[in-house]
Amino acid sequence: MWHDDPKVECKDWRAAGSHDGNGTSLFILSVLLCLLFNQEKFTMMMRAAVGLWVLSVVICVGRGHHHPNHLGHGNDKAGQDTVVNGSASSVSLVNEVNQEFSFRLYRQLAAHADSQGKNIFFSPASVSTALAALSVGAQGETHRQLFSGLGFNSSLLTQTDVDQVFQTFLQRANNTSQEDGSEGTAVFVDNGFKPKPEFLQTLKQSYLADGFNVDFTNTTESADTINKYVEEKTNGKIDQLVENLDESTVMYLISYIYYKGKWETPFDPKLTKQDDFNVDENTKVPVLMMNLEDSFKTYHDHDLNTTVLQLPFNSSYSMLLMLPDVMATLENAIGPKHVTKWLKAMMRPRVLDVYIPKFSIKTSYNLKDVLSEMGMTDMFGDRANLRGISEEESLQVSQVVHQATLDVDEAGATAAAATGIDIASNSVVPVLKFNRPFMVIITERNTEKILFLGKIINPTI
Repeated sequence: MWHDDPKVECKDWRAAGSHDGNGTSLFILSVLLCLLFNQEKFTMMMRAAVGLWVLSVVICVGRGHHHPNHLGHGNDKAGQDTVVNGSASSVSLVNEVNQEFSFRLYRQLAAHADSQGKNIFFSPASVSTALAALSVGAQGETHRQLFSGLGFNSSLLTQTDVDQVFQTFLQRANNTSQEDGSEGTAVFVDNGFKPKPEFLQTLKQSYLADGFNVDFTNTTESADTINKYVEEKTNGKIDQLVENLDESTVMYLISYIYYKGKWETPFDPKLTKQDDFNVDENTKVPVLMMNLEDSFKTYHDHDLNTTVLQLPFNSSYSMLLMLPDVMATLENAIGPKHVTKWLKAMMRPRVLDVYIPKFSIKTSYNLKDVLSEMGMTDMFGDRANLRGISEEESLQVSQVVHQATLDVDEAGATAAAATGIDIASNSVVPVLKFNRPFMVIITERNTEKILFLGKIINPTI
């Protein structure tokens, strides 16, 4: 089932095919897992693409000298009597857990020193998928930490339950129209490394993984192989995700999300004009402001002193833009219950004159410290127990890198521009102007699955 040519194997392995699109305003998410012999020795690079949402997570797993631990998947059997009954219940539970994980991870990123004064943008769905796939090969305390860090209760959910739910998520994403895009994973295995067949089978069945054999001792050629695969899955927009590889690399696992979205009501580019964005009380930067006067659903959360605007895509997805009076008040308190309340309590559409900056941002994170602070520590050191991947090799995670770009334009992201003044025949149209720091969520309206989450404090960086 393994081939050297990604183009051949992609068609053979996937339970559900990806949907490559040809339009603009794309979401792209890529997650990368790699197995290494030693410490992290490679860097990742991603080019931003105009009109794209791009996200990648890189997890590098290397051979280490950990102490053997022969416990199973977090003592799954101990919790069998209380396992959630029914696939629908498991899906609902994992979805709720993933939503909680989204905001816990956001707060860890926001509090990190490297994030101060910078935009934040990432995909919680991507990170949780990558870590869930990794947990397939984890055992003992390492598995317990992964489950706990993700928020899974092992007395309610076994590894099999989680695998089946992520299979449902991925199949559902790939069964939507081409307008929505696709999600998937891929695993690249060194010719001399033999993972357990059951590990690969679970990745194939539950995480829809494409599989390839490569020669990681030829670092240039193997990096090119991975980059060509990523380039194909991202419709040519990311052509050099991996800059170089170490000869000790034994495995790469990539997961990606490709999304093509168009606004239900597009913005008129003729109304886009230069305006000021207030980064803080003392700093203003020039931006191109898009403008649209139309009927919008909004909600004002008095507890958080935040105005929420819903911008629907021409699909089941929406973007929520949150404009707080004080950013810290919003980002320290926001959680899944707020998203649920906002979506349910959105008042009937009313006419607003909306201004939103047209922008492209790029973010990059090394999540090793962040995930360690969330309790997932053992997988990064000698205590790592990844014997579900291989009994013969001593493996460990060496780094986790998360990269993203976000592009917003008139056709498929956000709308705003003009002067902020609306003249109506007999009434004053309220103005909602996102000309200061705001938060953003991309969510599926029915399931409330959070695809993307972030904060824009300066759309020019």
